[in-house]
Amino acid sequence: MKKYLVLFFAIAAFSSCSSNTSIVNSWRDPDVTIAQEQFKKVLVVALVKDEASRRITENRIAASNPVFKTSYQYLNATSQLSQEQKLKVLQDENFDGVISMRLVSKEKEVNYVPGTYTGMYYGGFDGMYTGMYGYGFGNWYGMYSPNFYDPGYYQETTSYMVETNVFSLKQNKLIWTGTTESQYVTDLGQTVDAIMQAVVKEMRKDGSLPPK
Repeated sequence: MKKYLVLFFAIAAFSSCSSNTSIVNSWRDPDVTIAQEQFKKVLVVALVKDEASRRITENRIAASNPVFKTSYQYLNATSQLSQEQKLKVLQDENFDGVISMRLVSKEKEVNYVPGTYTGMYYGGFDGMYTGMYGYGFGNWYGMYSPNFYDPGYYQETTSYMVETNVFSLKQNKLIWTGTTESQYVTDLGQTVDAIMQAVVKEMRKDGSLPPK
């Protein structure tokens, strides 16, 4: 039953967007791998306060494969239930795995980008004075006119640290966790894709998933 390996993390090939996301750290249970679990029905949980962001995140992952199911479809009506009761709901629905994603921190960093100078004063002619004498002010001025200075500026970068966890419901324990850092975030959906790409790459590296 090797097909589930491809199905489980098909999200890795879901996006072709360029990524500013990288793995900061990760851990896996040394006694079990994702491959060994043979997940057939996995709940996707985005632990964010904003309901719209939660649904975008869960839908983005769930859309990659029918194995993934969004948590808001199953747990939104169980807010008054205890943790044990919620777990029973998932067991009754035949879930055998959970992927959770949560924002750990959001940090802003300000960096100074120095100015740049572009022009033809040096290297624009065969020599500094070649062609300057004997041709009047227009030609002499032309050596300087293309010179421009682009002033420096301060750039604010926001880094998002996101923790992704994989749980086995059959064993009722965490079997993999990893933290990613994402910068220059402009689109939530593409960032989710980039995070999952980084996660899959790390899982293949540590043996949780087989190599390509």
